[in-house]
Formats: sequence, C-alpha cells, structure tokens
Amino acid sequence: MNRLQLLKTLAPGFLPLLVFIAADALWGTEIGLAVAVASGIIELAVSYFREKTWDRFILLDTLLIVALGGISLLLRNDIYFKLKPALVELVFCLVLGVSVYSPVNIMLAMSRRYLKNLPLGEEQMQPLRRSMKALLVIFLGHTALIVYAAFAMSLRAWGFISGGLFYILFALYFLLEWGRNRWRRRGMPAQPADEEWFDIVDAEGNVRGKAPRSACHAQKGLLHPVVHLHVLNSQDRIFLQKRSAQKQIQPDKWDTAVGGHVSSGEKVDAALKREAQEELGLSDFQAVPVARYVWESDIESELVYMFVTRTNQQPLINPSEISEGKFWKIRKIREALSKGVLTPNLEFEFDILLKHVLKESS
Repeated sequence: MNRLQLLKTLAPGFLPLLVFIAADALWGTEIGLAVAVASGIIELAVSYFREKTWDRFILLDTLLIVALGGISLLLRNDIYFKLKPALVELVFCLVLGVSVYSPVNIMLAMSRRYLKNLPLGEEQMQPLRRSMKALLVIFLGHTALIVYAAFAMSLRAWGFISGGLFYILFALYFLLEWGRNRWRRRGMPAQPADEEWFDIVDAEGNVRGKAPRSACHAQKGLLHPVVHLHVLNSQDRIFLQKRSAQKQIQPDKWDTAVGGHVSSGEKVDAALKREAQEELGLSDFQAVPVARYVWESDIESELVYMFVTRTNQQPLINPSEISEGKFWKIRKIREALSKGVLTPNLEFEFDILLKHVLKESS
C-alpha cells in the first residue's frame, strides 16, 4: 500500500467531520451530530453498492460515528463525537505498529483491495516499511493534538486539527519524500520506457513482486525466473551456443543451447518455446523438465528451470542472439571443464545431465 492508497483509505473517515462542522455552524450541535451520523451511514451504503462488499474501514468509521454521535446526542455533550477521529487514528496506530514491528503485516493485507493481489518483493517492501514507520509517528502526534483540541480548544480549532491539519501533514510528508527520492536518483541513468520487467519469485517459484531488467541485473537478491533448454541428438551429443562478445554476462563462452528470461506474467513453458524459437529456430519439440534450482552470480540471482529435449535437426542459430553453435561430444565437454571455456552455469548443469539424463557419473 503506497502513501496515496493509504490516504485514499483514510480520507472517507474525515468526511463526516467536515459535515458536522458545516452543519453545526448552520443549525447547531444537535442537528450537526445527526447530519454527521446520517452522512456516515450514506457513505457506507454508497461504498457497498459501488464495491458490492462492505468496506471494513468505512464500516468501522460509521459504527464509531453512530455510537459516539448517539452518546453525544443523549448527553447533550459533543466531546464524545470530537474524540471519534482520535479513536480511528489510534486503531491505525495499532495496525501500523503491528505491521512494522511484528511478522504480521496487516497494512499489506489491507492493500489487496487496491493492489488487486499484486505481490510485493523485497525491493518494494523496504520503502513501504520506512513509510509506515514515518506514518506511525505522524498519526501518534496528530492523535494527541486531536485529544487536546477536543478538551481545550474551540470547535473551529478542533475542526482544523481533526481535518485540515491531517491533509497538510500528509502533503508535507509527500513533498519531503518526493524531494528525497529526487535527490537519491540524481545522476542515476534513466530506465528506458520499454524496459522489460521480470517477476520476483521465491525459491519455489511463487511470485512476490516484479522489477525491471536493469534492477535484476544490478543487484543480487532479486530472484527472477529463467529457462534453460539442453538439446541432445540421438548420439548423445549436446548442442552448445557460444555467447556473443557483447553479452553483459559471460561473453565469448560456450553455454546452454537455449537460455532466457521469463517476462513478467509469462508462463515458464511459453518462455521456453519463445526462447527456443528465437535462438535456434526450434518450434516442434518435446521438452522434459530436469531440475529447478537457484543460481547466484556476482550481479544477479536466478531461479533456473532446466529442460532437455532430443532432436536430430540441425538448429538454426540466430546471429543476433548467438555467435556460434554446434553439437559437442561428452568427452570434449569433459576436457573443457574448469578451463574458462564454458560458463560456470553450464558446468553445473552438465553434472546434472550426466547423472539424471545420460545416467553417467561425473
């Protein structure tokens, strides 16, 4: 839940306060309280018909309006209604405190309504936690001011502190964060508008968020899925591709026949077919899954889905993707191990092929 989404969640709770202040000025406290209670009930009904479900926050807010407004009307004392926004903010202080300082992130669960169940990775969670800590301090201070204003200040002052000041504090916080982010991004290269995005996953392949290619290739820990396809012929020779000299990672080394990233939202099998077609012109093949493992390099973290297929067709290499390609004998690959000819990833997978596909010991 980002800052704007949090403001969108809280803003409805302050509408009855504004209604109360306006009605009180026109018709007096009793009518003002009655109108505020009615506005809360109407707001809840509108939310239900729009969303087809009860908004928990507006429901809580409306119940507080009805309860505290009713008590204020019965006792002919508006102090109870004035304390309503402080009680609402205390609830949010509790939610923020639990979310920041315990393993249970209630705020993230509440955000599903706005994020449509989009998972968040660690890259997104760090600034979210920082924001929640700052908001916790703001809410605690604002709550204390509301309580003080309810007992010791005029209705107009209380109305400003309870409503207007809330938005002013948020605006100042947004401006400070915006300035801080602008300062932090100074000198950083801009990301291209059409940059490819990858899903951020856990070791089981469950999606936890997403990030651009540049971020995934600039820092370890952003685990993202890739596909590898080993192509064998009937003579148990393994097709290898030679990586282009322009490659950012492991240039000019021999590598797996097919390797590529899974785009955000793309299925693993679809990515495998796409990469096989792009790199080797393969379109009609049966891929057998062999392994899934986490591979850590100096600059990135990958969740590798390893497949194997057999064909006697000569792959048609794409010169824009691969500088060279050929079938290798098992013996030749063994001789090239640990000599800087093959990528470390290929050497790791070669051992898996020997044990689980070719049934040989390394």
